[in-house]
Order: sequence, then C-alpha cells, then structure tokens
Amino acid sequence: MSWKHLFSRSLKAQPERLHFAAHSHHLWPDASHAGHMAAWDDAAVLADQKWDRIMGPVWSAAQQHVADELHLPDPVTLCFAPNTHDFLVRLVSALPMRPVRVLATDGEFHSFRRQMTRWVGAGEVLLETVSPGSLLETARAGQFDLIFASHVLFNSGTILSDLEGLANLSRPEGPWVVIDGYHGFMAVETDLSSFADRIFYLSGGYKYAMAGEGACFLHAPPGYAERPVVTGWYAAFDDLALPPGDVGYAPDGRRFLGSTFDPSGLYRFNAVQAMLKAEGLTTAMISGHVAGLQEQFLADSPLADFALVNPLDGGPHARFLAFGGSRAAAVHAALAGENVITDVRGDVLRIGFALYHDAEDVAQLSTILGQLG
Repeated sequence: MSWKHLFSRSLKAQPERLHFAAHSHHLWPDASHAGHMAAWDDAAVLADQKWDRIMGPVWSAAQQHVADELHLPDPVTLCFAPNTHDFLVRLVSALPMRPVRVLATDGEFHSFRRQMTRWVGAGEVLLETVSPGSLLETARAGQFDLIFASHVLFNSGTILSDLEGLANLSRPEGPWVVIDGYHGFMAVETDLSSFADRIFYLSGGYKYAMAGEGACFLHAPPGYAERPVVTGWYAAFDDLALPPGDVGYAPDGRRFLGSTFDPSGLYRFNAVQAMLKAEGLTTAMISGHVAGLQEQFLADSPLADFALVNPLDGGPHARFLAFGGSRAAAVHAALAGENVITDVRGDVLRIGFALYHDAEDVAQLSTILGQLG
C-alpha cells in the first residue's frame, strides 16, 4: 500500500528526487503544513493571548500524544523545548557534584560528544564511554552520577535491549539514567510504563514523528532534578508573582523550561498526530511497512560489497539500514549526483525508509545503484 498522498506537498516540491534519508530529515506530511498555518492564525487572531492557548490546549495535547506513544502514566512529566541539547545542559546543571561522573556509549550523537568533550576539558565532567553491549555491566560495576545512552544508536542502528535494567540503577540522589530516544521515538515501539518513575527520556519531532524542528521533549520523573541551575522564566510560568530573587519551579516537567520559544513545532506535531490517528497508522504499522521495503532492498543486493551493520533479525529495527564499507562516501556522492538523497557517517552509508516510500521507489534505488556499479 502507498501512503504518498499524505506527503503530496513535499513530493511535488522535487518530483525527480528520491529521498532515502528519512532518518536524517524526514519529509513533512501535508498535515504539518496545516498545523504550521494554524500557529500563524492563532498568532494573528490572539496576539498577546496566544500563549494561553499554546501553554494550555496545544501544550497538553502534545503531552498526551507523547504519553500515549511511550505509555507514560502521567503526561505532566513532559516538557518541550526547541532541541534536546537544551535538556542535556539543564539536566547536568541540576547535578550538585563536580566533576560529574558520566557513563555513555561510544556511539552517541555529535552534539552530546562535543558538549561532553568541552565539559571534560573544563573540568566539569569525567567521561567514560563503552560499547553498547558493555553499558549495563559497566553501569552496574561503576560509580556514576549520570548514565546516558541512545535507545537506537544514530550511526549503526544498534538497539539497546534492556532499558529497564538501566532504569533499575537510577536513584534521585544519583545516578540518573537518561535515554536519548531520537532514533527510537515512533520508530521502535517503546513502553516506559513500568519504569517511567526512574528514567529520563528525551526525543523530538524532527525524525519519525514527522513534525520538523522545534518539537523536542523530555520526560522527567518526579523527585529527580527538581531545581535545574540553568533555567528560564517559563519554568515558573505558573507563578510570575514571586518576589524578586525567589527562584520558583513548576512542580512537573515544566521545571525544565527555558524562555520564549517558537511554538509552531508543537502545532505541526499535533496536526501530524491527528493525521496518523485518522489514517489508523500506528508505529507498529509504519514499522511493518518499512520492514517490507528494507527486505525488498536487501533481496536486490545492490550493495553486495558492503557489510550490513544492522541486519534484519525479525525483531525491532531502526528505520534505516547501515552499510559499512570503504566506498561509503563515494557511493553517497554518486547517488547525490543522481538526485538520490542518502547520508554517510565515516565509512557507513545510511539508507532510510519511510511511509512515503513504496516498492517502486526501492526498485528505482536498486536500479540506480546497479548502474553506478
């Protein structure tokens, strides 16, 4: 079945393009355009009063959508921000000890690696990185203040299988466990219900939630990180009448808020969620569609001289296939010359599949790769 009709604006914008980088920049569905326009309309009609709507029904609807997807027991543990880096900075600021002892996988994203490297250089952090397979064992054996790991690693597509095992190590006094779900949210079915009270989870709408930038979120368990040092005035939005000098915090996830932000991402996120519900499309259904396309591509064997880093095994899988090989950069560049969009990380070529692909697109990609030799 084809779902291209849900992405008509993005596909018509470049009809000759084959976009196989949904894991990098997911094409926006038509519903996101309607959501974006709704943000503009509210700003025009409500002017100064638009924030009552944004921090009211728009905010609470977005919270409920995320909570439903992750099976969170209470949506108010969720906070939104323009990017997940804001949350990382606020989380670390809330830890009272210096240097902060951090354990992470050796496959975390550039933003995390860069910030940690700078903190290490400044004497703020002591960092240890291990392979994903060694993470839980190392966490159990060591003394750490913060354990940070991606649910699905961005470069290899490796999936951490025991989030609950990590959560069981978490304590309000430390260590805190933070799961980066950017390549997991709405790509891999995720149920946090049994350990949501012990784990932080952050992600956003840029990838598989199809909402674009500016709709990142953090689930913050009650009793953890109650007073981030890095904070903005929106974190006390409930009580702006506090005396000067008093620093109050919202009693829920909003304690991680900063200051004024662009709310259009939340409008897009809500509109896309409504579209998915109307179409009866769940994460499981979309993953099934993608899995079929991945199997078709692998059956064609157009990259036989590459090693598939994340093979299909019948279980949960990243929305992209990661191919390791010395020609990764060359193949990526050659595909770009044919208006086929993929991406490359070092010697790994990543090919991402999505709801806007069908069997014909996969066949065309295989043909192009065959012609490129």
